[in-house]
Amino acid sequence: MTGPERITLAMTGASGAQYGLRLLDCLVQEDREVHFLISKAAQLVMATETDVTLPGKPQAMQAFLTEYTGASAAQIKVYGKEDWMAPPASGSSAPSAMVVVPCSTGTLSAIATGACNNLIERAADVTLKERRQLILVPREAPYSSIHLENMLKLSNLGVTILPASPGFYHQPQTLDDIVDFVVARILNLLDIPQDMLPRWGEHHMVNDE
Repeated sequence: MTGPERITLAMTGASGAQYGLRLLDCLVQEDREVHFLISKAAQLVMATETDVTLPGKPQAMQAFLTEYTGASAAQIKVYGKEDWMAPPASGSSAPSAMVVVPCSTGTLSAIATGACNNLIERAADVTLKERRQLILVPREAPYSSIHLENMLKLSNLGVTILPASPGFYHQPQTLDDIVDFVVARILNLLDIPQDMLPRWGEHHMVNDE
């Protein structure tokens, strides 16, 4: 198995709930253990943008997502925003990689300043201090200088900033194709196999005639 076996996936209150749900599905299909965190704002956005309405309590949400993705028992673990005993809150047991998708600019700011007011922020802080892989997927337009400064600060600390900016060289035919472009890039960074998007040049044919 390539890539991390355990991953923290956090969803915050920016547009783009489809990205987080699709990534969760892909991680489950690749037999990864997912520690799932979601903000109240993200739950509201998800209900607005998709046909998915998550239960409010972590245990009920875990059961829902397990059935929704076809995950095996205990493959998805859901934690509340103030569950300070959760594995992502400690460097001694946190997963080796964390992805925040979508990542709101508020969450981006909190991570950049070291705020730990909830489990999502604490998990990101742990990932940073332990020098583990942290990928943030902001979805905002346009970016203010504050946003860009926070991104630069985090990038200098080794964080990967992957804006939800899909390309079109794969000639997408559906909305799902556009979502898959961004999710495939995340999986590539995690070194997890994916067949949604060929890497640049894989299907390039040289014509010598």
